[in-house]
Amino acid sequence: MTRLQISAILSYRLPTPCTILVQVEAAETRDQIVAQANIDIGPTDGKTSVAAHDGIGTRLWTSQQERLDISYDALVTVDRANPDFATLPATALNDLPGHAVPYLFNSLYCSVNAFDSVVTGEFPGLEGGPLVAAMADYIKQTMTYGSDADNVQCNAEQSLAARKGVCRDYAHILISMARCANIPARFASTYAPDVQPQDFHAVPEVFLDDRWHLLDPTGMAEASDMAVIGIGRDATDVSFLTAFGSMNMVEQRVAVTRA
Repeated sequence: MTRLQISAILSYRLPTPCTILVQVEAAETRDQIVAQANIDIGPTDGKTSVAAHDGIGTRLWTSQQERLDISYDALVTVDRANPDFATLPATALNDLPGHAVPYLFNSLYCSVNAFDSVVTGEFPGLEGGPLVAAMADYIKQTMTYGSDADNVQCNAEQSLAARKGVCRDYAHILISMARCANIPARFASTYAPDVQPQDFHAVPEVFLDDRWHLLDPTGMAEASDMAVIGIGRDATDVSFLTAFGSMNMVEQRVAVTRA
């Protein structure tokens, strides 16, 4: 069991009035409990909380003038074991529950067919958990962690070709590979204490042995140390801020420590 103290501060200037969808709050799930939490979004023309993707986590609609200032603090207890992928079998396609099926298909940043040659060529004879573990090792060894102006909006195929990316790119690549191997995989936005530099952290989650399992191909986080914010098909569904208008970042700080 891990207790995480979480703090996030986000400040943006808004050239014109703007409606914004915010998703920064840790979710209440069966394996994590939000013991304390406070979110402040400053002066607003209105705000509404709505359920996030698949009912995991919360999104906040807000309408702002001139500036958006978000301050979020939480204490989260995570009670989640680190999966032993060597022992996890794949779930047969015709045994998949309905909620897992959509995560077999293409999404904006994850093209399944683009990874056929990689999956068949690099991982012969592997399936289920051992296959997923081998995929994560391959990504960690192949990719260089870092960002530049050229890879901000890359999809999984482009990220792998560039051999460079940040956590969201690593997650998109593994999700695409897993789906190509008929393993449902989805994108999870999280907080984790050992991420460097500290920021929101993206990881994949795969469906094996009839349940979902988090893993981190960057190697910076363990399932037992992550507080999940929300999940989706890819980064599109779990953006911490989606502005229906323009905004310019002033400041963004995330701090996660073990309490």
